[in-house]
Amino acid sequence: MNQNQRTLAKQVSCSGIGVHSGKKVNLTIKPAPANHGIKFLRTDLPAPPAIHALFKNVVDTSLATVIGNEGVIVSTIEHLMACLAGLSIENALIELDNYEMPILDGSAGLFTKMIKEVGIEELPEPRCFFVVKKPIEIKEGDKSVTAHPSSSLQITCTIDFSHPLIQKQSLSIELSDETFEKEISRARTFGFLHEIEYLKRYGLARGASLESGVAIDKEKVLNEEGLRFKDEFVRHKILDCIGDFSLLGMPILAHIVTHKSGHAFNHAFLKTFFEQKESWETLPVNDFKRLDSPSLKSLAI
Repeated sequence: MNQNQRTLAKQVSCSGIGVHSGKKVNLTIKPAPANHGIKFLRTDLPAPPAIHALFKNVVDTSLATVIGNEGVIVSTIEHLMACLAGLSIENALIELDNYEMPILDGSAGLFTKMIKEVGIEELPEPRCFFVVKKPIEIKEGDKSVTAHPSSSLQITCTIDFSHPLIQKQSLSIELSDETFEKEISRARTFGFLHEIEYLKRYGLARGASLESGVAIDKEKVLNEEGLRFKDEFVRHKILDCIGDFSLLGMPILAHIVTHKSGHAFNHAFLKTFFEQKESWETLPVNDFKRLDSPSLKSLAI
């Protein structure tokens, strides 16, 4: 477990198109000091406000995670947020010249590669965590999200689609920089051909292509190269979960168990999380010796 806050060693840049808008966007991720957090800045607007990537600033989760402030929005932030959280980076300034993030290949792999190439800088201030002390759960029909006490961030995700290529898939991981980079970051978003065609008819998914994710028809994967993992679908759902939970604003120690959840339901869980303040506390890493939950005593340093 990384004990100090981190940021990028140098800035990195890339360009691409938004998966829903189809608009070109130039993106730069810059280092930031300790306690800055993750903030987005629209460089295409005059005097725009910085938008802090926090739960309270989420304005839409219908097709992607969208954050906003003072009428300014940034859309489809989940893959970059998952990358930063997966690499234990809490501080960065993200500048972009359009309202939607570039989809790139539909995963967090390229973001991860860029950041790893320039390096990660450790800052002098200690990290703080949300520490779950007793279970928190929401359920709706066959959907559920639960956070159990744990001495590390673990995610168990189950998806279930009535499609022969997906069906029911489950995967559990214990999140670390290495696990994220090797097992999760390259898992791409996916969509069914008939749904993509429907969205395009209504002016959405304008940037969707075989280069920006996995497309599936009734029987097969349409991408010539096939899947990157046999269970790439559930791995991408874990990537989305990491991005969604990063909007807590600081890392969380919990075993998160999701069943048939997505952005909107994960967001609903975060609302419940903040309502159940008796079920968690915030602690700096050097204060873990105060933890009194038996499942967390191994964190004492």
